[in-house]
Amino acid sequence: MSFTKNIPILVLRLVALAATVSATAVMVTSSDSATIFNMKFEAKYSNTPTFKYFVLMNAVAAGYTLILLFFPSKSSYGHFILVLDLLILVLLDSSISACLAIGQVGKKGNSHAGWLPICDQVPKFCDHVTGAMIAGFAALLAYFLILLYSIHNVMNLFTLTNN
Repeated sequence: MSFTKNIPILVLRLVALAATVSATAVMVTSSDSATIFNMKFEAKYSNTPTFKYFVLMNAVAAGYTLILLFFPSKSSYGHFILVLDLLILVLLDSSISACLAIGQVGKKGNSHAGWLPICDQVPKFCDHVTGAMIAGFAALLAYFLILLYSIHNVMNLFTLTNN
């Protein structure tokens, strides 16, 4: 009975691992170059601190998930793991939010600040960033479901011990 109860959390953690590894790999491989007015301009993830933060948070989430796959599911650290799941969820959310803001500027520009859009000149880079953010959203959704499932399990344990 307990093995079948752990299958959903295992599947969600595997989905989260795959999504975070995919987001990290796609973002790290994103680069493109364009020549404008005889000047070569290269776009890559490492040029923007926001994209570096995104890569770092997805790598941290992937490492954390990989460690938890080998952790016993019925451990006494359930509340601590719940807090760590919440922390990972918040960090992933902040990194995706920051990437969306930079991505919006890259796609549309900002006429008030005089920033021109760059996605017309480096479409391969923008496509990679979009793919990485889609994988990041999948990881965020998986972690949200993990958090809900963990809260449900912790609350059930709490009500069982109080009866």
